[in-house]
Amino acid sequence: MNLKQTLYDTIEATWPAAEVAAVGNWTIRNGAGGGQRVSACTVNGPVSAEDISQAEDAMLALNQGLLFMVREDEKELDRMLAERGYREHDPVVMYHCPVETLTKIAPERLAAFPVWPPLAIINEIWTEQGIGAGRQAVMARAKGPKAAILARQNDRAAGVAYVAIHGTTAMLHALEVVPEQRRQGVAVNIMGVAANWAQDNGATDFSVICVRDNLPANRLYASLNMENVGYYHYRIKDQK
Repeated sequence: MNLKQTLYDTIEATWPAAEVAAVGNWTIRNGAGGGQRVSACTVNGPVSAEDISQAEDAMLALNQGLLFMVREDEKELDRMLAERGYREHDPVVMYHCPVETLTKIAPERLAAFPVWPPLAIINEIWTEQGIGAGRQAVMARAKGPKAAILARQNDRAAGVAYVAIHGTTAMLHALEVVPEQRRQGVAVNIMGVAANWAQDNGATDFSVICVRDNLPANRLYASLNMENVGYYHYRIKDQK
């Protein structure tokens, strides 16, 4: 299996939809309020422009709106969706590295630590940063090894993240740093602790996905020698 497919499978496993159904050559996801990543439709084989209506009907039946995830080699699907009035939305970059690249980070003792289930303060920070109950439920229903990371700085809770493992690949999601604690190394500490937890739980590789327009996050992952290995984007149609 190639690396990109491994990462797509890891996204699916570590950030799972509430329900998944096969409709023709489409995968239809019920995100249950967990955001676009768990609500987007993806293609599984050849489709025609007419087949898009089949996917649209299935999505509308879930009252989620019309949203497709388009992977970088799906040029024909992208063209067909554009012709139907779908606009490109939220290009996403995929980063990857051997876990040892990040285990070299050495945070001070108790600068960050893993825990599951999340402490109340972790959920509070996620909520304050826009990761509400629907997205927190996504983390709760993921199977396999997983952890929430809590970072401390200046004697205060300073940042949080969620990390989970599929096969031997760990993926980090929902990294958030409290605004007044930013630019003090909190995110780097979280990455180091998450990588060490992942290695201890059998992971050999570490990954993260990031919206292309989130420039601080992209700079962070690049600075940690994570490699940009691919991308995908969404196509969305605004409802009248």
